[in-house]
Amino acid sequence: MTIQSLEPVDTISPDDALVLVVDDDALLRGALGNLFRSVGMRAALFGSAAELLEYQLPEAPCCLVLDVRLRGQSGLDLQARLGQLGIRVPIIFMTGYGDIAMTVAAMKAGAEDFMAKPFRDQDLLDAVSAALAKDRRRREGMRRAQGLRSCFETLTPRESEVMALATSGLMNKQIASRIGISEVTVKIHRGQAMRKMKARTFADLVLMAQQLGVCHVGC
Repeated sequence: MTIQSLEPVDTISPDDALVLVVDDDALLRGALGNLFRSVGMRAALFGSAAELLEYQLPEAPCCLVLDVRLRGQSGLDLQARLGQLGIRVPIIFMTGYGDIAMTVAAMKAGAEDFMAKPFRDQDLLDAVSAALAKDRRRREGMRRAQGLRSCFETLTPRESEVMALATSGLMNKQIASRIGISEVTVKIHRGQAMRKMKARTFADLVLMAQQLGVCHVGC
């Protein structure tokens, strides 16, 4: 194994970003590791696609700096395999002269960026910083969505029904008529839904309903 970690994996907290470098050129791999370390970034270095696939990624923002041409599995093969495994990580490909077709294929498959060798250190650092920021936003969005879903699951069936109808634009009187309860009861269910969803305003509740996909009309 040629995996080198500039920080022990067990010291990485959920908020610590990690740069994953996969390149079969040991000198370049080491130089990249030193570059990232010099600006305070944590990095894990791998000599092949197989080594990365054996690695347990931490629950932290990550990005992958990947050489298109690797011995064994190519960078494109690794990109495809990660997709099959449902592993979402921004990928920055490093390419050499004559790799235009491979670069186009990588970008079409969702690569974040590509760096043509030789590249400036600062250009790579800028690309990595942008990729890490994007992955951090994605993870934060996932956490918010999970929290929203957890709140929604605490609603009773009637509360969730009233929430869906109210946020779809129906007035309390219309909701009462549609589901056969009093307008006062509708107001109670609506208030309970707002409390359980931790919505400060009705506009907040509408946005939550849109994010959850529970609007019936007009969303």
